[in-house]
Amino acid sequence: MAIGIRVKLLGITEEQFDKAHDQINPDRTPPKGLLFHASGPVDAGWGIMDFWESRADFDAFAARIPQGFADAGVDLQGPPDINEFPVHEMISA
Repeated sequence: MAIGIRVKLLGITEEQFDKAHDQINPDRTPPKGLLFHASGPVDAGWGIMDFWESRADFDAFAARIPQGFADAGVDLQGPPDINEFPVHEMISA
């Protein structure tokens, strides 16, 4: 079953996110299991909304995130706030 993942990164700016993303996924190709990714500014930081084929696919990709931020020289202000929800339906245009 597909899952939705909402992530909030406190204190992260667009520039910091882009620097980290360049380290985490430098060629910008979708990792295994990613169905949709979007990100943008939210109150007090940066927000990410992803849809994945499974939690295992997300976890495999997420393992690269801490090192990517470190390699980019970006310090996270606390652990990411991650919320998962089951996907009831997906409609694409």
